[in-house]
Amino acid sequence: MPALSPEISPATKASTHPPPSTTETTPTIPRSTPPPLLTAEFPLPPPVPPKKGNIPKGMLAGIGIGAIFMLVAVCIFLAFYGRWNRKKTREQGSRHYNSEAPPQNKEGAAASHPPSSSANRSLKPPPPPPPSSSANRSLKPPPPPPPSSSANRSLKPPPPPPPTSSSSANSSLKPPPPPPPSSSANSSLKPPPPPPPSSSANSSLKPSPGIVFGSSPITFTSEELEIATNSFSKENYLGKGGFGLVHKGVLPNGTVVAVKQLKPESGQGESEFWTEVDVISRVHHKHLVSLVGYCNCRNHRMLVYEFIPNNTLEFHLHGKGKKKLKWPTRMKIALGSAKGLSYLHDDCQPKIIHRDIKADNILLDDNFEAKVADFGLAKFFPESDTHVSTGIKGTSGYIDTEYASGGKLTNKSDVFSFGVVLLELITGREPYSMLNWARPLLMQALESGNYNDLIDPSLRNRYDSGEMTRMVNCAAACVLHPANLRPPMSEVVS
Repeated sequence: MPALSPEISPATKASTHPPPSTTETTPTIPRSTPPPLLTAEFPLPPPVPPKKGNIPKGMLAGIGIGAIFMLVAVCIFLAFYGRWNRKKTREQGSRHYNSEAPPQNKEGAAASHPPSSSANRSLKPPPPPPPSSSANRSLKPPPPPPPSSSANRSLKPPPPPPPTSSSSANSSLKPPPPPPPSSSANSSLKPPPPPPPSSSANSSLKPSPGIVFGSSPITFTSEELEIATNSFSKENYLGKGGFGLVHKGVLPNGTVVAVKQLKPESGQGESEFWTEVDVISRVHHKHLVSLVGYCNCRNHRMLVYEFIPNNTLEFHLHGKGKKKLKWPTRMKIALGSAKGLSYLHDDCQPKIIHRDIKADNILLDDNFEAKVADFGLAKFFPESDTHVSTGIKGTSGYIDTEYASGGKLTNKSDVFSFGVVLLELITGREPYSMLNWARPLLMQALESGNYNDLIDPSLRNRYDSGEMTRMVNCAAACVLHPANLRPPMSEVVS
């Protein structure tokens, strides 16, 4: 019996025998035995080292750009929100003063608005009034009396002190001017004194008798004024002023006007033109010429005044062939022009210095009421100033000698010029070199009481001696040196 060979394990066979050829069948490994995972020939690969940064550079750039856009968007939103918030605040304040309170039904809810979280809102000035958080809080506006006991009420904050609320079901606020009292269901709250101004559209404020504030002047075209004056015809020619020709015109509504056509070479420049427009359009006075409108287009500059039909004081005093003015008429002209000048000096704010008072700038109507005209050289004179330093302008014979020598303009310069006009009314002489002739005669007349050498011979003693004495004294005081000795125009009027 052959001897049995010892059993050799598969591992021993693999180590003692060479590897089988490719033709040989590879021994199969039982399914129950897993294949080896780690061998010396196939070691585990080393772990991948981590990268320095986990976020790519492109992503970082995108995040940065997005952050910038977000910042810009936030800034824009905050800007628009601020504007919207301010606008909303203004609208709330406007509604608080101007809008009516919503009508209330019997249960206290608003008929046309959603109910408030608080049944009764307490308004506390200044606007916008925040609503009260209490359900039923009585309104306590300062000063007393306390509000009425109605459940829902509207209150208008001061000034003036808050009004008492109406006890009717539907009360509304109507801001002045003026809230008329009403006994109906929708009664308005009437504020206490001071009373508001009149609600008439055409009412004018009258600070003193004969004074009203002027309205805005009308702007005309050159074609409109050419039609109104019939192409500036000779038939409509009224005269020649210092800066141009004056023609009579008729506007389409039938108003008769005087159109002063300024020539480019007249010497009245753009500033003088607008000064005259500004000064005359500010106020109207019985003894000041009113400005209707103006034209300033292309090379045409024209001023449109109210029409004064009876020419100038210079025309009636020194015009050839004219009937001499009687003494009562001269007194009337002197007093009227003094009132107009006094208004410019004392009642205007700021004060106005005419700077060209003369007989040719005092116009007369059919009743010989005087009106001061031509404000092209006028200057505003603030009350805090002692004088205005300016170039020497005016008319020879009427210019204040102190103003002419130093260039310091004050309202006393107008007083001097008015004194020369008074001397013209007294003597009937033209102003040129008249003052040198009149000064010694004034001194003699004041000392002796005899005015015969000074008075216009055409009067022929037909005058009131008391009025003549007062006018001579006023004329002498108005031309005194130094200027601070001259009286103000308000004293001349009185």
